[in-house]
Amino acid sequence: MNPWIGAGLALAALIVGGALLGWQGVIFGMTGVVFWLLLQMSRLMRVMKMAGAAPMGSVGNAVMFSAKLHVGMKLVDLIGLAGSLGIKQAPETFVWRDAGGDAVEAVLRKGKLAEWRLIRAGQAS
Repeated sequence: MNPWIGAGLALAALIVGGALLGWQGVIFGMTGVVFWLLLQMSRLMRVMKMAGAAPMGSVGNAVMFSAKLHVGMKLVDLIGLAGSLGIKQAPETFVWRDAGGDAVEAVLRKGKLAEWRLIRAGQAS
């Protein structure tokens, strides 16, 4: 979700809660915002726990991983798909390899996937 939309919804919850129920409505709106933030943190921790258990830079099948990628994905989504942290090659370039030697090189710009390429085992880097 766009951060501006999330902030707008949180602000709307606080304003509507305050208008309808006074200070108790503001507290109720804050409870909803905190709950949403806790859900996001829980999702992030679950992804990082899974990624921490796998060898760094490994992926089950690089070809299938490459097929599931699309422009605009966040790094957390990439880590969730791969099941492990990528090996950092450059400031915003990460690589995942499978057991057959195939690799996926992903380039991020501003934290979102901009481009990627599949490197087959027989190809030169």
